[in-house]
Amino acid sequence: MSRFVLLGHPVSHSLSPAIHAAAYRALGLAHRYELVDCPDDAALVAAVAEIRRGAIAGANVTLPHKGRALELADEADAWARETEAANVLAALHGELVAFNTDVDALIEELAQYAPGATSALVVGAGGAARAAVSACRARGLRDITVVARRRTEASEELFARMGARCCSWPDDPHAISALSDAVCSADVLIQATSAGMSGGPPGEGIAELIPWERVPASALAYDVVYTPAVTPFLEAARGRGLRARGGLGMLVGQAAAAIRIWLGVEPPIAAMRAAALGALEQREQA
Repeated sequence: MSRFVLLGHPVSHSLSPAIHAAAYRALGLAHRYELVDCPDDAALVAAVAEIRRGAIAGANVTLPHKGRALELADEADAWARETEAANVLAALHGELVAFNTDVDALIEELAQYAPGATSALVVGAGGAARAAVSACRARGLRDITVVARRRTEASEELFARMGARCCSWPDDPHAISALSDAVCSADVLIQATSAGMSGGPPGEGIAELIPWERVPASALAYDVVYTPAVTPFLEAARGRGLRARGGLGMLVGQAAAAIRIWLGVEPPIAAMRAAALGALEQREQA
């Protein structure tokens, strides 16, 4: 029996234990999946040390440690290097290897729900936003705009290297105009922050940021947040009659990719998705 974990802070909202438990049952495995709250860097470093010595077989990583997880690894896959963020850690051949399966998962979501998209607006500047930009580029989108309240020179340079341009937070007339221009040509709008997440910051500010009346009627609004099922961002999009998707598919997709890495088997995606939906429904009824 092996032990797998989710490292982050907070982690109590996560559906990952239900998803992975369903996968292990379907595969006939007795593995465990646990939440490990890491409120600071010391806690993360201690958990990573457990992976290195074999006490933990593999880890998912969530906010706020995706960047630090990459720094602690010996090697990284192409997506983790490009985004400078990792959401999966695995001990392989004596080395700690970092992966970014968020990118793989979002590529699949875009292929399914926005197959012909050529342009995107991404809200956020953290690991999820970087994954969104990488996924958009991998899907062939060439017009990608990033808008974020907390931007740094380093993050702007990173997004530029990834092929995206940054738009200032719309708190002055020029920035409002630039955002409006980006919105009116966007085939996909991706909310890539924790805003609106259960236990996280409120999402109304992000929803009110978007001039929805200028969004093309054919656009897809995608929120990486998966709990609650309907965030303020998605509610606003649906209020304008737009197609809107939450991040549950991305969550299941990245978990499936992690299982491929850790166990070398094809994951039972149908069972994992059913478990995620059941856990989310149970939580929202509580």
